[in-house]
Amino acid sequence: MNLPNKLTMLRIVLVPVTMALMLLNFPIAAGIMFAVASITDFFDGYIARKYNLVTSFGKIMDPLADKLLVFGALMCFVEMGTINVWPAFIIIARELFVTCMRVVAVDKGKVIAASWWGKIKTNVQIFAVLFAIFFNALLPLASAAVLWVAAVFTLMSWVAYIFENIEVFKD
Repeated sequence: MNLPNKLTMLRIVLVPVTMALMLLNFPIAAGIMFAVASITDFFDGYIARKYNLVTSFGKIMDPLADKLLVFGALMCFVEMGTINVWPAFIIIARELFVTCMRVVAVDKGKVIAASWWGKIKTNVQIFAVLFAIFFNALLPLASAAVLWVAAVFTLMSWVAYIFENIEVFKD
């Protein structure tokens, strides 16, 4: 297993660790774990592209690891009462929808690359989750608000992906 794939696997391992720390009310440690996991996403992609270490495993597991990280944090926020279920649902539904859309596109010989909306959405989600992990105890309304902002950016990204790739839905 090459280094980028090891970093992806590390990110997956850090998901339940981050969740446990969140649920046990260790926000600083949880935030650090989430930040480390988020940073591995940048490095695994950078290293894989720079040194031509892109693998089929990485193409599938890297985005899955990203989704598990955000989904895990969202589930903890819902469990802890930081947010209600709707922003979490919007974010999770969009991720699953776009993933399925990409599978259908591949079946039709088309690749749906990440758009700038998708990249903005990802960064907003990561910032919102980190903010909420670190500051929920001090600023619970602000934490809920930034997670709602992430949900709104996610929804905008969802709509953009549909309009930019509408041909995927045509048979």
